[in-house]
Amino acid sequence: MELADRAVGFLLSSISLSIFIYYTFWIIISPFVDTDHFIHKYFLPQDYAILVPVSAVFALLSFLAMFIGFVILKSE
Repeated sequence: MELADRAVGFLLSSISLSIFIYYTFWIIISPFVDTDHFIHKYFLPQDYAILVPVSAVFALLSFLAMFIGFVILKSE
């Protein structure tokens, strides 16, 4: 079981690191690169720079609230 836990931890760490690197390049590096450069085809438009994290936080808080509500209802 310890090997499975390590594999899951490594997978989650790798996914988190890759998302962090992608978002950092998208927000900090890409505005300083020319708009006709090929690198811009790998990134979303800058309009989504705030929309994506806000919707992710909203989804996380919604699932957390549903989980807490489910636990409260289950415990009674």
